[in-house]
Amino acid sequence: MTSSLGSNMFSAIVAAPFGAMGVRTSGGVLCELFYLPPQYESKPAEDAVAEQAAEQVQRYLDDPDFRFDLPLARVGSEYQRKVWDAICAIPRGSVLTYGQVAKLVGSAPRAVGQACGANYFPLVIPCHRVTASGGIGGFSNHDDETGFHLSVKRWLLAHEGVAGTGAPWQQQAMAF
Repeated sequence: MTSSLGSNMFSAIVAAPFGAMGVRTSGGVLCELFYLPPQYESKPAEDAVAEQAAEQVQRYLDDPDFRFDLPLARVGSEYQRKVWDAICAIPRGSVLTYGQVAKLVGSAPRAVGQACGANYFPLVIPCHRVTASGGIGGFSNHDDETGFHLSVKRWLLAHEGVAGTGAPWQQQAMAF
């Protein structure tokens, strides 16, 4: 079943192997990216930034080594941006645990998880590369083991060459 329901909320919608990516732009910057379930139809870009974002999302989906270069809205708290910067430094094919990221930023694992869940730019800021110490962890403020969002996280990690979807993630975690 396809649906245009809600598509007017997005400046573009890009089909993805796990469903779709919604793109929201305003004032010449990317405001948000969203993981969308498969019932969303692709939607052509409404403006130049949406076109650029849609093209770059597609390039990442085709090549996990692609590096995004988009004009991003300045969003989030100073703390969230600090966590997001640490996450951006995790190379493709590697993961860190929430606890490891917390040590890097001088914080607590739960606060790191909350910053991950508040990420406005998934894929660009690869929060999928942050896992729990004993398994995959949550994703986009969801932790239903069989739900859509964790299936997206599993797809992204597999796409980037991280083997397995369960414990022990520490074997693949990046040393710091």
